[in-house]
Amino acid sequence: MKKIASLVLALAAIATSVPATAQFAKPEDAIKYRKSALFVMQQNFGRVAAMAQGKAPFDAKIAAESAATAEFMIKLPWAGFGDGTDKGETKAEAKIWTDKAKFNEYAQKAEQEMAKLSAAAKSGNLENIKPAVVAVGGACKTCHDAFRKS
Repeated sequence: MKKIASLVLALAAIATSVPATAQFAKPEDAIKYRKSALFVMQQNFGRVAAMAQGKAPFDAKIAAESAATAEFMIKLPWAGFGDGTDKGETKAEAKIWTDKAKFNEYAQKAEQEMAKLSAAAKSGNLENIKPAVVAVGGACKTCHDAFRKS
């Protein structure tokens, strides 16, 4: 049993050490992956944002769960922006690949702001959540303005 557990752990370590782009058989798969991750993130963020804006009743439990899911999901799509994923059904601007440092900086900022939102949502206090929602929205908008086609 210990050998099997060791083998599983070794395989998991190898699998996670492979470059992210290697996980996609085709560029189209990477595009679908990043779109899906962004969609799920946006849906969860949107629930919290609706509460913060008074468009939905505030539910502290749902806000905390949705913010935690959004925090997890926002870390995933970046692996889907590998080589060859600048063409096809995508709104991604080609400059993502020519100014990767700036794109990565904006992605990291969005992750940081989403983590702050998740922490604020865990407080159960809507007044703590409101400014964090604004900050996440601003981080997302900054990236979209620079790197997303209309």
